[in-house]
Amino acid sequence: MIRRVFNYRKVPYAEIRAFSVHLLTASGSFLAFLGVVAAAEHRFIDMFWWLGLALLVDGIDGPIARKVRVKEVLPNWSGDTLDNIIDYVTYVLLPAFALYQSGMIGEPWSFVAAGAIVVSSAIYYADTGMKTDEYFFSGFPVVWNMVVFTLFVIDASATTAMIVVSVSVVLTFLPINFLHPVRVKRLRPLNLAVCLIWCALGGYSLLLHFESPAWVVYGVVASGIYLYCIGGLLQFFPDLGKS
Repeated sequence: MIRRVFNYRKVPYAEIRAFSVHLLTASGSFLAFLGVVAAAEHRFIDMFWWLGLALLVDGIDGPIARKVRVKEVLPNWSGDTLDNIIDYVTYVLLPAFALYQSGMIGEPWSFVAAGAIVVSSAIYYADTGMKTDEYFFSGFPVVWNMVVFTLFVIDASATTAMIVVSVSVVLTFLPINFLHPVRVKRLRPLNLAVCLIWCALGGYSLLLHFESPAWVVYGVVASGIYLYCIGGLLQFFPDLGKS
């Protein structure tokens, strides 16, 4: 396997380092597998911890890959393809499965909602124009891990959950911008701060096994709404946040 990866020649350090980044990205698939096992056993707290670790891996592998020039060193191995595979499992398939397993929306609508999530997201991943020149996502960027997690935090009713899922599925196909909190330059410090607040409050809610005080719930909802809506706001006010 090693000889196939590195072209039957002596393996330089740069290639070993670059391939290690691919292994880091691929580790997200194992974290997703652990999440599937937990969700199947209705251990949703554990499942979201595994998803959180997968989100951490997804957040650090890209900058590391650019730092060690993975595309240049290993041009025959597509980090983008690998990343999309892992993202589909961790951002889409596992959250949809958790939504279905939880029965949050009731039968048969939990099944219908999960089906709508996985199909619409698969189509979205095939869109080569999913990012704008400013690195916004065009259309809802299928971050179902965050959406479903928020539904668990607020202990959403069946009606609320179905509305959120339905609106997000529709927005997947509309040319409305959604934020990439790291790569979008406009309002980046504020966007990163809100994202960190959402993560911190979400982690605290997990530690409390979703028995969260009201201020945590309101904080998760407020920061989540900001992250959900700010891309569209910046789209309709193109000078907002520009220096």
